[in-house]
This record gives sequence, structure tokens and C-alpha cells, in this order.
Amino acid sequence: MVDHVFLTVSDIELSTSFYERSLAPLRIKERFDYDGKNGPPGHPDLKGFGSKGRLYLWLRKGSADSHAAHIGFVANSRKQVDAAYRAALAAGATGNGAPGVRLYYSPRYHAANILDPDGYSIEFVYKNWQH
Repeated sequence: MVDHVFLTVSDIELSTSFYERSLAPLRIKERFDYDGKNGPPGHPDLKGFGSKGRLYLWLRKGSADSHAAHIGFVANSRKQVDAAYRAALAAGATGNGAPGVRLYYSPRYHAANILDPDGYSIEFVYKNWQH
């Protein structure tokens, strides 16, 4: 299991707003702003996102490389996948795969894919065998 991911974004305010709106349908609503001055020398300021008392996605300002990451977020239902996709589009995402079954993985794999403001590949996914 992954504890946390740092994602480097070009516009921290834009990306923070984007992820707040896009992740809300997945109940990822906890936020924390970490002041890098509280860490070791050179530690970046971070914008954290999570749920159930855990923060696992951290944004940091820098030079974004859209090919550096693909992140899949767990949804608890097909409806959550669809809602997250709509929220992401409304927040400024580019569609990269409309909600639907991904038969090339499994007939029980329902997902939607978007590109965030920096072009990172983001997936919202419901795998009913994991719930």
C-alpha cells in the first residue's frame, strides 16, 4: 500500500482548487497546508489531500512533467466514478476516457480518465471485486 505521493504542479493554487473539486465526489475532502519551513532545509510547501484521517496526495510547486505519473483514485461505486469525472471536467480537466467498463482489464472494472491542468493522467476507478 502506498502511504503518500508528491505531485509537482506548475500552478499550486489552480491545482489545489482543481483537486478539491475533482476529489470531493470520492469523499477525499480532508486538506492540510504544510509549511516547508517546518521541515528539513529545502523542504517544499505542500498542499495535502486525503480522507479518514490520512493525507496521501501532496501537491508541490515546480516544473511539472505530465509523463511522470499516472494516479488512480478508488471510487466506491460506478456513480462515484461518474460524479468524479463530471466534477473534474467542470474544474477544468480534459477528458481522456469517458466513464465506462474497461473490458481490456475486466468486465467488472469501471473507470474514467482525465488529464489534470498539468496534463497528468488521473483515473477514477471502481473494481467491484475489491469492495
